[in-house]
Amino acid sequence: MSDVPIPAESPLPSPRDEAPQYVLPLVVRLERDAPPARTDALETSARAVLTLLGDERALGEGEWAEAVRNWEDARIRKVVRRARGAEWRRAGTLPGITVTGRSAEVRVFPPIPLDGWPKDLAKLQVSGTELADPEPPSDPDRTAPVLWLNPDLAMSAGKTMAQTGHAAQLAWWALPDTARTAWRAAGYPLSVRTATPAEWTRLTHSGLPLVRDAGFTEIAPGSCTVVADHPALR
Repeated sequence: MSDVPIPAESPLPSPRDEAPQYVLPLVVRLERDAPPARTDALETSARAVLTLLGDERALGEGEWAEAVRNWEDARIRKVVRRARGAEWRRAGTLPGITVTGRSAEVRVFPPIPLDGWPKDLAKLQVSGTELADPEPPSDPDRTAPVLWLNPDLAMSAGKTMAQTGHAAQLAWWALPDTARTAWRAAGYPLSVRTATPAEWTRLTHSGLPLVRDAGFTEIAPGSCTVVADHPALR
């Protein structure tokens, strides 16, 4: 694929549309009596995507590398589903990586064909990932990457988790190898916060990686959803 990253799921026609389409599945653990905090789920989802991208199995001749290449050569689709109890345990038996935050658990799986979902993932629900923060998030550490959300868009937690995963991936693609290595070694620290309207205007004109959604669900095609503000890209 090109060394120049393009916005994930650009609404414009692309040669990527002609390639076989793949999707990256993510599953968030959502127990009835212990749902994760929304911001932690968004951050954990982003770190899960990065963890897969930096995993040896996804690189070179690793066992997931061909699937990752096929996925990256087509539309960069991610779908977040929810699971609890036995559903979560069954999902954990499939090849993948579980990433844990302060309250959230997200399992990311190697890309699969768009119509090739494993049975134990296909039956999981996409809707119903409405999460809340028990208290307002603190100010982010701006010496580490921050994924800034559009303050004018309302999206479900599941949709937003996919968007923060997109933004983290665009940042990953844009970084030089040395910065990728350092980010991986540090455990992919990052924050997710909602920008103020003034900040959002500045960020969308900053040249930093920007996610434009294709508009398949919830929001209009071409909507700008997240800016990835990585210190190495400023």
